Amino acid sequence: MQGIKDRVAIIGMGCCKFGELWDKTCEDMLVDASKEAFKDAGLETKDIQAAWIGTYTSGITGQGLANTLKFDYIPVTRVENLCCTGTEAIRGAAYAIAAGVCDVALAAGVEKLKDSGETGLGWATTFFEHDGTYPPIPPATFFAEAATKYFQRYGLSTEEGKRVLARISVKNHHNGSLNPKAHLRREITLEQAMNAPIVSSPLGLYDCCGVSDGAAVAILCRADMAKDFTKDYAMIKSLSIVVGAKQAELRQDFDFSFYPENVKASKYAYAEAGIKNPREEIDLIELHDCFTINELMTCEDLGITPYGKYKEDSEAGFFDLDGGGVPVNTDGGLKCFGHPIGASGIRMTYEVYNQILGRAGDHQLKKADIGIAHNIGGNPGRFTSAITILGR
Repeated sequence: MQGIKDRVAIIGMGCCKFGELWDKTCEDMLVDASKEAFKDAGLETKDIQAAWIGTYTSGITGQGLANTLKFDYIPVTRVENLCCTGTEAIRGAAYAIAAGVCDVALAAGVEKLKDSGETGLGWATTFFEHDGTYPPIPPATFFAEAATKYFQRYGLSTEEGKRVLARISVKNHHNGSLNPKAHLRREITLEQAMNAPIVSSPLGLYDCCGVSDGAAVAILCRADMAKDFTKDYAMIKSLSIVVGAKQAELRQDFDFSFYPENVKASKYAYAEAGIKNPREEIDLIELHDCFTINELMTCEDLGITPYGKYKEDSEAGFFDLDGGGVPVNTDGGLKCFGHPIGASGIRMTYEVYNQILGRAGDHQLKKADIGIAHNIGGNPGRFTSAITILGR
């Protein structure tokens, strides 16, 4: 099977500030993000040959993007794949370019949650088959169960486990405080995270990501054309999306201390990108920390740290900005940058892109040659997992 390694370049990206944007519409946010992307790429709307818009709740069809950016009768496709929606939009644009269908394409993601009444806690049960007997369990509870199982499997007391998770939140709040576009921009202490009100035990308030409004945009082109537009661009090394079919949920012996969809998606992505040792070869990861336990488990699923060893690496600073290891969620992650569902995958790619090009400002890494953007959507036992690897 032929992959897309080094066949597609990202030549421009933009992202609006995330947050409780009561005075902004979806159109406003898309315009803000698009202006940055077009300026970055040195292009205009007339140069775009096809576009994809990813959103979960904020609009149907491609009309919203076409109307906002005033495209001139080009194909515009709306996609949705839960929390992987933004990455799905990038995949549509990248695959079309790699297939030779178009030379230049745009991918956008947007979500307006704060005006919708969404709490971020009650929506998961609406995605799946529903005969009236499925329990109305919110996402926080699913991930709290995963945390409890992880603690049990690796011999952590509740207090020890909560401390490991609290350190993740402290790290991401620090990173977010350095990022002018992040939703939540303040540092917290380990004690604040440990003693926060419980949302679903053992997860507390600081273990849960923010519910935000936001938009992000990427402009892609054929790799051999990239230098015609800009001297600074990033190459897509691999793009993998894996959908589980409830294999884990249906197994009596599955213990929910890891996510097989993550394992499969990373295996395929690393093979396509030619990565043999991710712990040594990856420079940064933007991963889906909807809850702190998800950051922990994803680092292990992606082979960045051995199973059961996250605690040791975390205490050694391996995932910190200046820790000398593999920095994780350098821009604050979902926890602090925010999580407008349709925009998140492109926002995470935006951070990796800026790190690779040396544009990340106060949170710029010394070495950022290759990075991962990771999303996961659904609940433990039946996930969709997406991984994009970018490099020079």
